[in-house]
Amino acid sequence: MRINSPIPKRRARLEIIPLIDIMFFLLACFMLVSLSMIHMHGVKINLPAAVSGAPEHRTDFVTVSIDALGGIHVEKERVDPGQLYARVKSLHDANKDVRIYIRGDKDALHGEVVAVLDKIRAAGVEKVGIVIRQETVP
Repeated sequence: MRINSPIPKRRARLEIIPLIDIMFFLLACFMLVSLSMIHMHGVKINLPAAVSGAPEHRTDFVTVSIDALGGIHVEKERVDPGQLYARVKSLHDANKDVRIYIRGDKDALHGEVVAVLDKIRAAGVEKVGIVIRQETVP
């Protein structure tokens, strides 16, 4: 004999609206985190501007920054000018296809930037670029 329950049976429902809200929240968090990680490769310097500068977003590179006082930084670590060649040479030995971007402050001396470029080229790195900020045309 079968006894029926006085409580009506209900089918389980999957609520889709809270699921969509959570997915949009996760997407927004992911976008904010990924955008904040773009400028974490070097120290904060005042880049010179040029109208012809086109933005390039690459993640497989090493930045060498020269601040206004002539200090040299590989990524965010300060490096003595005498140790720059050895540091770049070890990067080149680890990866023959390493790309190095030079970020020179607009108040840095031209000779300091050229000296850094010369040491990088002497270490065997062939893919070297200079980073500028794009200037808007009025």
